[in-house]
Amino acid sequence: MKKLLYPVYMVTAIVIIYVAAIFTSFSISLILFVFSISPTLIIWMAYKVLTSDIEVNSTFEEKWYEDET
Repeated sequence: MKKLLYPVYMVTAIVIIYVAAIFTSFSISLILFVFSISPTLIIWMAYKVLTSDIEVNSTFEEKWYEDET
């Protein structure tokens, strides 16, 4: 499970750095670089999550609203 969460943590950290760089006007070259690689990072993260070997035992209909009584 930790191996699966690595791409999520990494992309989230890069997004936080990107937003912080925009708010502080840190470096336009860093902002443009992160903006240009962001689609690749999102695709990589989605691929890793969707192709993971985690087996789900419940169906969508069973877990639609877990707070129902």
